[in-house]
Amino acid sequence: MAVFEQRIAEEVSREVMALADALKTLENEGIRETVPAFASLLVYYDPLKLDYGTLEQKIRTLAGRNGKKAGTAGKTVKIPVCYGGRYGEDLRDVAEHANLSEEEVVRIHSGRDYRIYMLGFLPGFPYLGGLDERLFTPRLESPRTRIPAGSVGIGGKQTGIYPMASPGGWRIIGRTPLTLFDPGGAGKLPYHAGDAIRFVPISEAEFERMRKTAAEADRADEHLEAYV
Repeated sequence: MAVFEQRIAEEVSREVMALADALKTLENEGIRETVPAFASLLVYYDPLKLDYGTLEQKIRTLAGRNGKKAGTAGKTVKIPVCYGGRYGEDLRDVAEHANLSEEEVVRIHSGRDYRIYMLGFLPGFPYLGGLDERLFTPRLESPRTRIPAGSVGIGGKQTGIYPMASPGGWRIIGRTPLTLFDPGGAGKLPYHAGDAIRFVPISEAEFERMRKTAAEADRADEHLEAYV
C-alpha cells in the first residue's frame, strides 16, 4: 500500500490518482489492480511475476517522478435526484440544522460538482468531496435498518449515494431512479474514483417516469434473452 499525506483534500486525491495512472503502465509486469482511497493506494500484484522489493522500488520511483502531479482528469457523471418528500425524508431536518429553506438546500447541494475520492462501505458507494459547509449535518443518532437503493445522503462533512439497499446513518435528502450497481450486470458502475458527480434535481413525476422506463428496458432485455 502506498500512503500519502493523511488528510482529506483534493490535491492529495489527485496525487493518489496520478500514481494509480502511472502503475497502469506496469500491468504486463504483474500489477493486477489498484484501489484508490482518500490518502492511500492499495496495490494488488502477482508475486509470481513481481516480487515485493521490486514493486516497492517501482512505486517509490513513480511516486518521486510524479511528485505533486495530478492524475488524469476523470469524467463528470450527471445523477438525476428527486429531493425531499417520500424520497428524501431528512431534507427538512438538514434545512432546519442549516437554518435554510428546503429549496436552498437543494440549490446548494446540486450547485456544484463533487469529486469521487474513493468507493467503499458498499459496492459502488462514492465518498464525495466538496460539500458546502452550510450543509454539514451530523449523522442520525440511531441508524436506519434499511435505506433504499439510490438514496442520496449527507453524513457529517460528506455526501454520497447508497447504490444498493442497506442499513445506514446518513441523512437522506433525495433519491435517484438510476440503478447504479447491478450485481447481475458484472457489477459495472457509471463512475470511478477520480470522476466527478453532478446532481440534477428532478420532479417526482420525472422520477417515476425514469424508473418506469428503466424497468421496461430491463423487462425487454429479459424477454430478448429468452430467445437467444
